Amino acid sequence: MESARLIAGLARIVRDVGIAEELAQDALVSALEQWPEAGIPRNPGAWLMAAARNRAIDHFRRTKRIERKHQEIGRELEARQELSMAQFEASADDEIGDDLLRLIFTACHPVLTPEARVALTLRLLGGLTTAEIARAFLIAEPTVAQRIVRAKRTLAEAKVPFEIPHGAELASRLSSVLGVIYLIFNEGYAASSGDEWMRPSLCEDALRLGRILAELAPHEPEVLGLAALMEIQASRMPARMGLAGEPILLLDQNRGLWDRLLIRRGLAALERAERLHGEPGPYQLQAAIAACHARAKTPEETDWARIAELYEILARVAPSPVVELNRAVANGMAFGPTKGLEMVDALIDEPALRGYHLFSSVRGDLFFKLGRLDEAREAFERAAALTQNRREHDLMLARAKACLPG
Repeated sequence: MESARLIAGLARIVRDVGIAEELAQDALVSALEQWPEAGIPRNPGAWLMAAARNRAIDHFRRTKRIERKHQEIGRELEARQELSMAQFEASADDEIGDDLLRLIFTACHPVLTPEARVALTLRLLGGLTTAEIARAFLIAEPTVAQRIVRAKRTLAEAKVPFEIPHGAELASRLSSVLGVIYLIFNEGYAASSGDEWMRPSLCEDALRLGRILAELAPHEPEVLGLAALMEIQASRMPARMGLAGEPILLLDQNRGLWDRLLIRRGLAALERAERLHGEPGPYQLQAAIAACHARAKTPEETDWARIAELYEILARVAPSPVVELNRAVANGMAFGPTKGLEMVDALIDEPALRGYHLFSSVRGDLFFKLGRLDEAREAFERAAALTQNRREHDLMLARAKACLPG
């Protein structure tokens, strides 16, 4: 529970997340050795930080390449250790929020590859082991370990400052942070490969990170927008899967199973984001779209015209082929499948969508609604061939079978 806070506080001191993680682990080992005999201290977090700071001092002392700055930091730390524990406890909590925020920005730094950012974020902030990350993303444990080691080395070699960026840099770096968190959430919400439709533990990790970030940056509308989006999306998870683990699509879900607490949390975060100044960003707009579904008690009550309007804005703010595909779906629901298919077919030569299974799935659904069953079956079969998720593959084949006569 204290691991992320320890690493964040130590990284601010030593300016190296790899060393910070080692020092934090040393402090936790000391606690396991001493607490069974001495008893758990009144403030375990403060005890751990004090122990870790002592190890930071030792680290600076025994490093042959100590620079003047390190010597100054060492003397400062020794001076701090002379403070009484009461003084330390009073001041420690004030630094925790900024330290965690610095750690998030460091772990998600653009100098790292997206895969490395995800692995390092889950390791340092999510508290997952290398084996747990590997299982979550269905990749080899040595691959994850390599990514984490290389990420730490890259940050150290690039001398990435352990700080909260400001001005224009904040906006670009914040985008990277939000992208990492949402990538983690999406992989949990709709697994890209494997035998399971969802990986709820990844959604929970992303939700926790999103909530932490929303508390640390409450005046950033896109932070609140992402938090709102994930809360609302996560509210549907109990209804997204049948008893045998099969996928249940949005319009077929039992909305009575949706988590109303998560919906309220999401709508509250969205309302806070909307009260802030400025044009809505991509996450806030996606949260507003999710809110349209959350407010509809039945599929028939869904305000598809409003959703289509929001996708129109999103296509201007963050244009992409996938956004255009989703806009086509919304228009098909609002104004009929002919309109939807017309918009989808306009994307047929888009290179980014050629191997995208949901493009074929959307076409299949629109063909089915128009009674063009042979074309629908072919589209669903193509979608099944393109997806790497077994549950989704089976769903697409079942939809293709439903197009056969009799």
